[in-house]
Amino acid sequence: MPPKALLAALGLVLTVNLALADEASFKRVKIPDGHGHQTKAVLMFSDADKAIEVVPVKGDHVNIPYAQIDRCSYEFTRKHRVASGIAVGSVLPPAGLIVFLTHSRSHWLEVDYHEQDLPKVFVLRMDKRDYVHVLEALKAHTGLEAEVLGNADKRTD
Repeated sequence: MPPKALLAALGLVLTVNLALADEASFKRVKIPDGHGHQTKAVLMFSDADKAIEVVPVKGDHVNIPYAQIDRCSYEFTRKHRVASGIAVGSVLPPAGLIVFLTHSRSHWLEVDYHEQDLPKVFVLRMDKRDYVHVLEALKAHTGLEAEVLGNADKRTD
């Protein structure tokens, strides 16, 4: 490859990387509401606004400036699928037993931040396919690494 073509290709790669560094978005997150339900949302790390932005399908838009973030933590939880197993078992008993014996896994990100002098906490559930990418984007965009809580370091995904 001639030197000019190599420089042009390198310039293109750098331009694409810089454009991708401005924002990272994740569409498969959920935020809990006050009633114990989870609402679908989009999580964005915006370097242009220097903020984490969360846009839920229902509810208010959340904007957390990078400078106001005090700490972040990640936790992995696992629970039995009791209700699902019973529901499926009433129709197909063998399948219900299989569902009953499995676990559901949840990956949670907690962002502790402050508005003026008031401490605040924002929690969201990350998709099992995206949680590693969300944690990497958190570090890349905010410079903060999420503290691992509970049994997160023992996950078997």
